[in-house]
Amino acid sequence: MRRKKNEDRGLRSDEKMLDVNASMQGTLRFDDPVNLRISGKFEGTLDTKGSLMIGKKADIKANITGEDIAVAGNIDGNIKAVNILKLESSARVTGDIETAKLSISEGAVLNGRIQMAGVFSNESVLENENMNIKELSEYLEVDAGKIKDWVNDGMLPGKRNGKEWTFERSKVDAWITDGKIKG
Repeated sequence: MRRKKNEDRGLRSDEKMLDVNASMQGTLRFDDPVNLRISGKFEGTLDTKGSLMIGKKADIKANITGEDIAVAGNIDGNIKAVNILKLESSARVTGDIETAKLSISEGAVLNGRIQMAGVFSNESVLENENMNIKELSEYLEVDAGKIKDWVNDGMLPGKRNGKEWTFERSKVDAWITDGKIKG
């Protein structure tokens, strides 16, 4: 059955899990993908690649960035999951969440704001709520000339900042959702 549990979590049976059951403080950063489970106490900053599991008995006071994150314990801090964030029924989270996909089991407690985006491929767009024409072009995967046409025709919501145009991602997303985008 052990193998099945790993497969359910998205881990292959040949992948290793680094299980940390200790009390730590500071910055923990993994530049290469790792499957990490924290079962103890941690305070500071946590930046991971790969899968991160916050165990049922874990007590975390940290801002967390990772790819695939599953939470069963307590977190006091903001969470940014590039792919997916799963909150198990025993999870208790106080902080803001930014993720592409979110799964919340019945019984989980979340006190904070949730921001969801479909794809986190352009980090400059994620870090900055405002975009210039080049960033918006990359975000929408549309030629910058087309964006200029939309702005000049008054179709696209933007603000002029001197000679530069800036666009709020939330307004652009609403504009797309409302179906105002025309090829």
